[in-house]
Amino acid sequence: MKKAKADLIVRNAAEIVTCAGGTEHPRRGREMADIGLIRDGAVAARDGVILAVGRTDDVLEQVEIGEDTKVIEAKGRVVLPGLVDPHTHVIFAGSREHELEMRLNGMSYLEILARGGGILDTVRATREAGLEELIAAAGKYLAEMLVQGTTTAEAKSGYGLSTEEEVKMLEAVRELNRLQPVELVPTFLGAHAIPAEYRENPEGYVDLVVEEMLPVIARQGLAEFCDVFCEEGVFSVEQTRRILVRARELGLKLKVHADEMASLGGAELASELGATSADHLMAVSEKGIYDLARADTVAVLLPATTFCLMGQKYAPARRMIEQGVAVALASDFNPGSSPVNSLQVVMGIACRQLKMKPAEVITAVTINAAHAIGRAAEVGSLEAGKRADMVIFDAPNHLYLMYRFGTNLAETVIKNGQVVIGG
Repeated sequence: MKKAKADLIVRNAAEIVTCAGGTEHPRRGREMADIGLIRDGAVAARDGVILAVGRTDDVLEQVEIGEDTKVIEAKGRVVLPGLVDPHTHVIFAGSREHELEMRLNGMSYLEILARGGGILDTVRATREAGLEELIAAAGKYLAEMLVQGTTTAEAKSGYGLSTEEEVKMLEAVRELNRLQPVELVPTFLGAHAIPAEYRENPEGYVDLVVEEMLPVIARQGLAEFCDVFCEEGVFSVEQTRRILVRARELGLKLKVHADEMASLGGAELASELGATSADHLMAVSEKGIYDLARADTVAVLLPATTFCLMGQKYAPARRMIEQGVAVALASDFNPGSSPVNSLQVVMGIACRQLKMKPAEVITAVTINAAHAIGRAAEVGSLEAGKRADMVIFDAPNHLYLMYRFGTNLAETVIKNGQVVIGG
């Protein structure tokens, strides 16, 4: 039988972490600890697609190495699927470092928002910025993410809060997908806050989102998902339902910022509507956990947000996993509540504060994260037929990734079979 010719081989790795076997459904419960570990492993690819994964000797028997094949020696290294960040707000202008001191003085996130700061501060800066300025700023942040191993990420709008400005943000996402390697999955988050001009008429703003913004976004094909910030002082469960039902009618998949600060029933609503993910969940109810465990909805936890807000209550990850919820992790990268765009940092926090085990954490930033943005058939695991997205870490084993908290261990990053960081 003729061997397939590989144009890329990563071989002799101390460990290959495949996360294989979870493409059809996200991993739950004890399954999250099954990361498909292969020692002395190799991955072979051609034209950006994985040909074979296994022990080095076995892979070398299956493929042909030619003069043009790029061979990467990964001895003493750990290889993971490219990391997937399923919740970011990477498109924005300005910054909000002044809020750190406000929080240190005891002001809460919602208090800052009620005074016209927080999200509304970034809305003002983003509205003033041109498309090229947004693209340049996000490109810098994405380059930082890529060098730390993130190869696929969700990107939300939500700092425009008008039809024109929300379109501008999503056009930036589209252009960034053309300009740089990190694949971005676009999410419309027009219901991120009530803009200042609608402060006295929040229902009028919901009307605008439902009757004008959503049809324009859907018609132009600018987003795959619609998200709503369902929270006290922002959008109620009833308003969230109205927006999401209309989004679904227009062909968008659903996400929910759910139960971040108060237990409103966001997780229950996400489960009921068949949302792809429910995100945050620091204040999720027992009923919410029960519903998520029986739904296809992925729980996306954002521990860097709690850390940056200096909160004491993290999402109950252990209880969720034990009850069968599919858990993913994300950075929530944004200019206010989580100016953290490193999934490696998130992984370290998840072990220490969410009490997640290292293997569970890896599942949560690979295959489960891919499910949370509808990309599990393409990325999130190292399996024949999937995209050759992988990261070679300067680590002797997968446990070391969480142990060396705060250090970028990504040595080589490969996207679609091409080395984009390192050699």
